[in-house]
Amino acid sequence: MTAFWPNGARLALSVVVNVEEGAEMRVSDGDKAPEPVDELGVTLKRPIRVHGNESNYLYGIKAGAPRIMKLLDDHQITATFTAAALALERAPELAAAIAAGGHEVCSHGWRWVHQFHMDEATERDFIEKATRSIEQTTGQRPVGWLSRYLLTENTRRLLLEAGYTYHMDDYSDDQPFWETADGQPMLIMPYALDSNDMKMWTAPALSPADWLQYACDSFDWLYREGADQPRMMSLGLHLRIIGRPGRIGYFEKFLRHVAAHDGVWIATRAEIAEHWRRTHPFTPTETAP
Repeated sequence: MTAFWPNGARLALSVVVNVEEGAEMRVSDGDKAPEPVDELGVTLKRPIRVHGNESNYLYGIKAGAPRIMKLLDDHQITATFTAAALALERAPELAAAIAAGGHEVCSHGWRWVHQFHMDEATERDFIEKATRSIEQTTGQRPVGWLSRYLLTENTRRLLLEAGYTYHMDDYSDDQPFWETADGQPMLIMPYALDSNDMKMWTAPALSPADWLQYACDSFDWLYREGADQPRMMSLGLHLRIIGRPGRIGYFEKFLRHVAAHDGVWIATRAEIAEHWRRTHPFTPTETAP
């Protein structure tokens, strides 16, 4: 078997914990409308403050985060926290715990808002503000970026200018790959929506058991393919979703499933990106599609 990952591992597993709570749309933060109440399917277009929905997000910080942090610690897993900078500012204890645990912080924007409508100057400021904030709250400067779903034609170029070394806004593969922005290489660390726990937020009737089965099936198939080709699995989680008492146990079951297999490298996205950069360096023939 060809060794694509350190120590002959046949699969790289990236556990991604999204921290968005406290950075979502709020009338109290000057937004024109509140964040949709996803688990109820309610969308309000008027500038009404929805205290109940804000508390639904706050649950992720107060109750969900401690459960997730404990599981990561119990299973000795180092994760990548894709964090909206303002969320960490408003949750300093969580920011400190992430840093103390040796986890990576990837920027999820200054706030958890769409940036696709931003002009170049506004987006540049958005990126710089997020970068400075995360460095101040966690002591580490982020090297990766994940937008809220959409980006602009300027995003990758601006990220390169700001010193970012990988980008997550892509779902097109199960391994890292190179693209370019204005001729400069950017390593793409593709993410995954199909195995993401967000499905249980937008469709609350989805059984956690079904989510677990899908996650395990994804792992098993990628592990199988990893015998003769490089494979990376992304598992996306959210504090306010998987951190619920009726769901958190299924994350633990997934971790136990993984632990039953040899040859799995569980690493941060920054670690995976650095390994790929060393073993699959960019060549000028690689260009953006």
